[in-house]
Amino acid sequence: MADDATPRFPAIDLPAAPSADDWAPRTRMVRGGMTRSAFSETSEALYLNSGFVYGSAEEAEASFNGEADRYVYSRFRNPTIEVFETRLALVEGAKYCRATSSGMAAVFAALACTVQAGDRVVASRALFGSCRHIIAEILPTWGVEVEFVHGPDLAAWEGALSKPTTAVFIETPSNPTLEIIDLPRVCDLAHAAGAKVMVDNVFATPILQRPLTLGADVVIYSATKHIDGQGRCLGGAVLTDDEEWFTDRLALFLRHTGPCLSPFNAWVLAKGLETLDLRVDRHCANALDLARFLETRVGMGVARVLYPGLASHPQHDTAMRQMKAGGSIVAVELEGGKDAAFAFLNALRLIDISNNLGDAKSLACHPATTTHASLPDEEKAAQGLTPGLLRLSVGLEDAGDLIRDVERALG
Repeated sequence: MADDATPRFPAIDLPAAPSADDWAPRTRMVRGGMTRSAFSETSEALYLNSGFVYGSAEEAEASFNGEADRYVYSRFRNPTIEVFETRLALVEGAKYCRATSSGMAAVFAALACTVQAGDRVVASRALFGSCRHIIAEILPTWGVEVEFVHGPDLAAWEGALSKPTTAVFIETPSNPTLEIIDLPRVCDLAHAAGAKVMVDNVFATPILQRPLTLGADVVIYSATKHIDGQGRCLGGAVLTDDEEWFTDRLALFLRHTGPCLSPFNAWVLAKGLETLDLRVDRHCANALDLARFLETRVGMGVARVLYPGLASHPQHDTAMRQMKAGGSIVAVELEGGKDAAFAFLNALRLIDISNNLGDAKSLACHPATTTHASLPDEEKAAQGLTPGLLRLSVGLEDAGDLIRDVERALG
């Protein structure tokens, strides 16, 4: 230790990393965005600081007027957050990414920075409750016209997009009834109407579906779900290839309104990306096994099973064109309505009752009384949110154990 108690470390010339352009997706998930400090750490460094210092007043001035490209405040940019943003962009195949404090912050920011009074938004009807609240309740108070469309109905999209539109917001697969929207067809219609297409891709994850390659302009995630995947933290992200929209709209909106991701959460989410594809593969395999079992019980306590990976799903063919697998969510409607649904939930011993999803642990919830409780009854009926409908987020446990738990609860 030196006399001034300052630790000294020799300068180390680290070999230059190969370009991420040459990496396969699996490598990008592990090493994308990785930078090392002078301490040459193996894992990504965690920078919890809120601010940064300058060597001179002139350097501070240059940093704020754009002459110097450096960190000035963690609400604007932070090294750890940028690791997560860069890694997720590489996984998604997007040019630009901004992280947010939650998935709903990402949804709100993407819409709020795009529309203004006099604009028009068209959205799929089957949406998560909070997404619908933003579009149906908040945007109209700004003078934005809103129209909802039955997602799988292309004729309805053609009608809604027959006049100028500013933004289209889509959830596919939808929460919780797993409706699938034909993204290439709807994107073509939307672009002809002048709209920017935004896709909430949380159920599919970037592993199963990449909306930008299907025509979408913006992809939105609640990173709280599969990207973390272990119930540890909140986070969200917005991705796009549109440099002008990203720089002049989204980045400015986030900078000045402050829904920033914490560096600690960014670090957790960056680590989550390292195993995302491995986990999603198991999620999908378990979900398909469970969905197939539930189909054997139709007419014996089960009214219907909704899973995109089943041939019985109404949009199965579309799902398999757009997605690599059916996903981790299974919707099941029980005969006997709410009483049967509650009895089933209360009889589970392995699967937990929770409104979260995409977790390593299997979770179950009753959407009509939890995640979508705020919807009017007529809207629940329009979306197929019957009193007997349950949403199962299938985790990473042994599939046989999950099937036995569900079979016992049905009994």
